[in-house]
Amino acid sequence: MAADLPAVSIELWRADAVVLFDWLMSTDLNSVPITHPAQKQALMDLLTRLEHETDIPGVTQAQIDAAQAEVAHDMGW
Repeated sequence: MAADLPAVSIELWRADAVVLFDWLMSTDLNSVPITHPAQKQALMDLLTRLEHETDIPGVTQAQIDAAQAEVAHDMGW
């Protein structure tokens, strides 16, 4: 991200970050419904940040499965 652009900092629950990263890596973003091209770019920016600024890309399938279970726990679905 360019240093001169305004930024916000957010904290994600690690399990959410794992689930989002796994989904973004396995999703064809061309098939995700969007109403503006910036939405697709924002998803790509999130993927890039997760990929380059965290250790999330090194998680195992077992860790992904556990993160999905944690995030889905008590959803009521």
